[in-house]
Amino acid sequence: MNKKQIEDLIYEYHWRKKEVDRLETIIWGGYSKAPSTGLVQQFGIEATLPKPNTSIKSKAEVEALDARELRLYKRWLAFNRKTEAVEIMVDYLDNEKQMIILDCMMEGMSYRSIADHLSLNRNKVRELKESMLCQICQKCHFLHELNLEKSAV
Repeated sequence: MNKKQIEDLIYEYHWRKKEVDRLETIIWGGYSKAPSTGLVQQFGIEATLPKPNTSIKSKAEVEALDARELRLYKRWLAFNRKTEAVEIMVDYLDNEKQMIILDCMMEGMSYRSIADHLSLNRNKVRELKESMLCQICQKCHFLHELNLEKSAV
């Protein structure tokens, strides 16, 4: 992925995350996929038994979906993969200001609002963002897999 594609991916994070949450409520009927969320605590032998993974549908479940649900499930998979990739990017940054700029970009903030937030001018924010994107391009090889999946489909 080039710098522009990564920048677009970061700026699209905000609405993609909302869409992932909306699709989860549609696909799983309002139940959270997170382990032990909304469940009663178990004691004894039941607590040691393996728990089902409800976030991944089995082949039989995917085949039983109607066309609309299948389309929503595929969109959820793609959007979830992209939002997780953006969330991982912060682990590859060294500079605190770059991390803050990434977080602000993920929230959809503009250059002006980021500059006000960091008490910097817009040119300095642009320079920090460009160096951040270069660093991400060089270190984040998993982003190239996202690009390959997009071109293969």
